[in-house]
Amino acid sequence: MSAHSPRTRVAVVTGSDSGIGRATAARLAAQGMDVGITWHSDHEGAERTAAEVRAHGRRAAITRLDLTELPDAADVVDHFADELGRIDVLVNNAGTGSADLFLDLTLETVRQVVDVDLVGPLLLAQRAARHMIAQGDGGRIVNVTSVHAHQPRVGAAPYCAAKGGLGLLTQVMALELAEHGITVNAVAPGEIATPMTRQADVDVHRQRRPGIPLGRPGDAREVAAVIAFLSGPDASYVTGASWPVDGGMLRMGPHAGSHLWDDAWRRGWHAGDASGPQDSPSS
Repeated sequence: MSAHSPRTRVAVVTGSDSGIGRATAARLAAQGMDVGITWHSDHEGAERTAAEVRAHGRRAAITRLDLTELPDAADVVDHFADELGRIDVLVNNAGTGSADLFLDLTLETVRQVVDVDLVGPLLLAQRAARHMIAQGDGGRIVNVTSVHAHQPRVGAAPYCAAKGGLGLLTQVMALELAEHGITVNAVAPGEIATPMTRQADVDVHRQRRPGIPLGRPGDAREVAAVIAFLSGPDASYVTGASWPVDGGMLRMGPHAGSHLWDDAWRRGWHAGDASGPQDSPSS
């Protein structure tokens, strides 16, 4: 895929004022891309992300994005295309959630989460894909979903519904946009140490998570590395896939994976093992 100069491609990363979005913007800049950065409530964070992008010698553009203000919020893609010259990569990273149990949900909460996590990314991807098609040399779209696009979690009904929808939308987009040379993939993070999980600036290797097979939360840069792969030339034959970045959490079931407090599960259920059922299943 060529760009407006021989070596420069342009990526737009939503929600890139912190966490996975910031790590992704920096990683893509390190790979030679100019980056459009969006923020919702942390303008200073967006400026720090821009500084990281510029430290790699790349251009950075910043604008505010509120995905509850639909459909007008999707204009941000056109804004970046004008300012940076084109769009080669869209990373739909901005997201939100709720902690209300199903019976306590309000329609306002449901609509907010679904707009931000599903409808907004759909409209942004439409705009980006139209630019990519007009440019004529393909593109990359990466939707950041969640392990909860694959498995449920108590207290997260709108989030699970929206992320699950975004996961299946990814597959439809991959089918429909393939003829234009546009690949569409999802990245599904597990527990990642970010401000969203109240773990900003922690050393993930010092955090114990017995219920996750790798025993710790992930670092945002570990997610960014997978997004960067899917955004680059080495992933040219990868489309319609969902890439969990979860330390093995999905193999456990993500609700159990983040809520187990010891390592008894690692031993299995053996006869006489007090950590498992006392009645062995029939063989």
